[in-house]
Amino acid sequence: MTNAPAIQSRVRVPSNHLMAELLGFRDTHLRRIEEAFPSVQVVARGNEILLEGTREEVDEVRDVLEELLILLQEGERLDADRVDRIVAMVRAEVEAPARVFTETVHVGRGRAVRPKTLGQKRYVDAIRENTLVFGIGPAGTGKTYLAMACAVEALLEGTVRRIVLSRPAVEAGERLGFLPGDLAAKVDPYLRPLYDALYEMLGPDETARMLDRGTIEIAPLAYMRGRTLNDAFIVLDEAQNTSPEQMKMFLTRLGFNSKMVVTGDVTQVDLEAGRTSGLRMIGDVLGEVPGIAFVRLGGEDVVRHRIVAAIVEAYRRYEQRLVEDVAEEAR
Repeated sequence: MTNAPAIQSRVRVPSNHLMAELLGFRDTHLRRIEEAFPSVQVVARGNEILLEGTREEVDEVRDVLEELLILLQEGERLDADRVDRIVAMVRAEVEAPARVFTETVHVGRGRAVRPKTLGQKRYVDAIRENTLVFGIGPAGTGKTYLAMACAVEALLEGTVRRIVLSRPAVEAGERLGFLPGDLAAKVDPYLRPLYDALYEMLGPDETARMLDRGTIEIAPLAYMRGRTLNDAFIVLDEAQNTSPEQMKMFLTRLGFNSKMVVTGDVTQVDLEAGRTSGLRMIGDVLGEVPGIAFVRLGGEDVVRHRIVAAIVEAYRRYEQRLVEDVAEEAR
């Protein structure tokens, strides 16, 4: 069997500034691409990058470089994680990476939130296209943050008149009953991540004004019973800690001209032993209902520190081994 013949190709970069950004500090971005495609020779000369190797791999490297250039021309910055993600997406032949990374959710004050993975873009698309969306995945995949960004965008565009954010007040292995204050003071720690996201998107002053006017409402799940939420963008966070009864109660709060997003991680259920998570069973209940979308994010969508993705994957493998061991013992 003969080796495929080598071909040569050139990628022209419009300016010295773009070339410097594309190559990275001390050519770090270029080195990462070379490591990903070791059989392709990559040489930067002036405003050109010369490629030599098999046609298939040269075409892939060219695609990577062109996608990176599009991002730079759109004003995006490159880092090692983004270069690696684009290499992986080009190799997987999924949607054009630049289209994923330039998708924009407007959150006011000239700011924008953008998906950082293909899974996140599909999540944002699902929120925009459906009445009810379940975003299920591990920590760090942007489930809550992107849902809240879409909620703020809908509010600022006038699509809805208010935002309602909720969480179940379930303790993650610790008892908070000894904390001073009334019920509102005791549940505030559970809702703090929602406040943090709002402060980042809208700023503390605008967030405070909207909270005072009731344009944004943050409430524990227990306060939802008996309500009908019209003209609202509703987000339920940490939904893995709802019971099936609570989940049904919350979902039936949906009113006219409203949209609802439910987020959670079924691997981090903090309910007491023996209690069923409403999020774990919801796919079996609502999987066939039109207007409802389920988006499942994975370790490849984790956008926190790289080690977080490794931790998520390590736990997944460990839990899979436990399941296999139980099945083996049952035989």
